[in-house]
Amino acid sequence: MTTAPRNSPSPSTSSYENAPTRAVSVRGEDFAYRELGPKDGVPLILLIHLAGVLDNWDPRVVDGLAARRRVIAFDNRGVGGSSGSTPDTIEAMARDAVLFVRALGFDQVDLLGLSMGGFIAQVIAEQEPRLVRKVILAGTGPAGGPGIDKVPALTIQATLKGALTRQDPKLSLFFTETRGGRRAGRAFLERLKERTHNRDKDISLPSFRAQLKAIKRWGRQAPSDLSNIRQPVLVANGESDRMVPSQNTLDLAARLPGSELVPLYPDAGHGGIFQHHDEFVSRALAFLES
Repeated sequence: MTTAPRNSPSPSTSSYENAPTRAVSVRGEDFAYRELGPKDGVPLILLIHLAGVLDNWDPRVVDGLAARRRVIAFDNRGVGGSSGSTPDTIEAMARDAVLFVRALGFDQVDLLGLSMGGFIAQVIAEQEPRLVRKVILAGTGPAGGPGIDKVPALTIQATLKGALTRQDPKLSLFFTETRGGRRAGRAFLERLKERTHNRDKDISLPSFRAQLKAIKRWGRQAPSDLSNIRQPVLVANGESDRMVPSQNTLDLAARLPGSELVPLYPDAGHGGIFQHHDEFVSRALAFLES
């Protein structure tokens, strides 16, 4: 992993599969990130799901977006290749993400938040209105949204079941149990293996526990006042999300003042933007460039 000084341009890369992992210092800790795409325009910052590291982004989504946008994926504090201790609140994770963006020298960004990353994106958009231009929220929901506080239990159950059956828990958590859902899930897992060198570290158990605690707190908070988020927001999900129930997506679209709802993807769950990556990338790029 190389360390980049502030405002340093990254080497040009053709795909997420070979994008170098770099680091920037954020208040004494190294934050790992990968960057690709054009060097001009407003950067798109990717905020990953629970337990996710750099290698959990679908390369079809990242490469598709980076064909026309400067895209930056990163590990937040204490996760994967980033040092430090992982906070146990979404608000603290949001503050760390903002510090990371500032450390790279950006004064305006777009955000794509998936699941837990979508919780973080909402906090950043509300608290840093001048920093955030546009937001994409996928497979996520508002504070206090129905079913969100059950995510930790669901995840632990699926992880234990996966260990017993030697099956990746993301198959059952991210995809439907239909023939099409299982096929899409297996294809997704194969794409995650395409990068064979310089892969990221898996999340540590203490960091995973901190994230579970943060998600449970987010799910049990009083409902947020989404009217404070004034930026344009694109909202997407599968129609059968069992982790963050899809009604949360509809709720976000109804309550955010500047929202557009992507029709819920059919026969898709929490990983709907990965299952329908071509359609999602096309819609996301149109939204970001409008």
